[in-house]
Amino acid sequence: DLTIEHDRVTGVVLAMGLELTAKTVVITAGTFLAGQIHIGMNQQSGGRAGDPASNELSKSLRDLPFRIARLKTGTPPRIDRRSVDLDSLPEQPGDFPTPYLSMMSQGTEHPTQIPCYLSRTTEKTRDIILQNLYLSPMYAGVIEGVGPRYCPSIEDKMVRFSDKPTHQVFLEPEGLTSVELYPNGVSTSLPYEIQFDIIRSMDGCSQAVITRPGYAIEYDYFDPRDLQATLESKLIENLYFAGQINGTTGYEEAGAQGLLAGANAGLRAQGKDSWTVGRDEGYLGVMVDDLITLGTQEPYRMFTSRAEYRLALREDNADTRFTEKARSLGLVSDQRWKHFNDRQEQITQEMHRLKSTWIRPSDPTIGQLNSILTSPLSKETSVHDLLKRPEIHYYDLVERGEFLGHKDPSVSSQVEILVKYSGYIDRQTDEIKKLKKNEQVKLPTTIDYQSIVGLSNEVRQKLIDHRPETLAQASRISGVTPAAVSLLLVHLKKLDLMNLAS
Repeated sequence: DLTIEHDRVTGVVLAMGLELTAKTVVITAGTFLAGQIHIGMNQQSGGRAGDPASNELSKSLRDLPFRIARLKTGTPPRIDRRSVDLDSLPEQPGDFPTPYLSMMSQGTEHPTQIPCYLSRTTEKTRDIILQNLYLSPMYAGVIEGVGPRYCPSIEDKMVRFSDKPTHQVFLEPEGLTSVELYPNGVSTSLPYEIQFDIIRSMDGCSQAVITRPGYAIEYDYFDPRDLQATLESKLIENLYFAGQINGTTGYEEAGAQGLLAGANAGLRAQGKDSWTVGRDEGYLGVMVDDLITLGTQEPYRMFTSRAEYRLALREDNADTRFTEKARSLGLVSDQRWKHFNDRQEQITQEMHRLKSTWIRPSDPTIGQLNSILTSPLSKETSVHDLLKRPEIHYYDLVERGEFLGHKDPSVSSQVEILVKYSGYIDRQTDEIKKLKKNEQVKLPTTIDYQSIVGLSNEVRQKLIDHRPETLAQASRISGVTPAAVSLLLVHLKKLDLMNLAS
């Protein structure tokens, strides 16, 4: 339970009755809030298989003025890899060279990769599922929660894509030392005996043994429009939500929210300014803005297509976008800070070197270079400008002896991206500057939308429901027209409520 005084959280109550006081509280309940597990027509309370649901916390939260609904997700049965004929299945190795999530990573720190294997459902699989569809709690109307659009159950696939005779199933090892395989693609809530038949009908799995059954799980989530951009509740001060409780699905989505909510809870506890991420700064910013502005009626998953400034949100520049800010928040060690600054200096020096290295039509090796150019070099050109051509790549020039390449591939890769896309990046940077003008116009929490002349009743209601924090957020609400945004701007000017940063 939570302890709350005057709409402010002051601590938590443990199951044993012990009360802990806290300046801030972060709830990351996952699928545990009133979690209900479904296997066929069998239902039981649980947060996940083997763990109890958080029913008391769900009840206490329902007594507060939150908007609450139900979502569902599912998981496939697990298989003993020793019972699968892996030799008969195509091997699916990992990427090579191994990509690292951190610039600090070294190859020696990572264990040897083990492969996945590609199985497939068969016509027999389809027949088994369609004949037993009435035993699926989702199709029987027992489950009311909405599931992830982009991770359909195997039952859904067979119904929605009935013209497809087969579906891919990736058999993924659960761990380096585990004997279990995770059959990605066959999430199901059908009864155990039907799951057994489904698995054994798949390629390479005629003798497969299920170690744990698959299941669907329903759980509570809270309308994320009741959150601020810091993931603090608008209704209960010092209370933060992160993960599936906000209507998202996926590990990265949950982890990113945990970072933001945890950092802000820590900053608030220390009396420091909060931290928010803009849509132009990271996919975390896009996700949070989507959630708190538009809400969601189904499990939300992040896609690059959701970001209007994705050219700036690249894998290679994540450290450039976040390290400096993270350092100011106390989240970056001295070692990482030094590594970051060294790398930035190397990128700057390499850019300078490309601009000051020239290639001439009279150079002895020009014939080799012209062989890959769409039009021969006719005048002296810097390597920097030459690299802007789509047919030329950094290591084409290195291999032809035009200049020595940088020893760090991550540096040369980012330099090439910055050069090749410089025109597009500059144009997007200008768009971001325009956006920031509206992002800096704050909408006070006390604003009375009913008193603003000219707004339609529909727009008024949407602004009251969503309670956007900035003019830019208001502009992204479906149904809020550019004309309505202009009226808001005029209203703020009249009341001298413009809060524009210098």
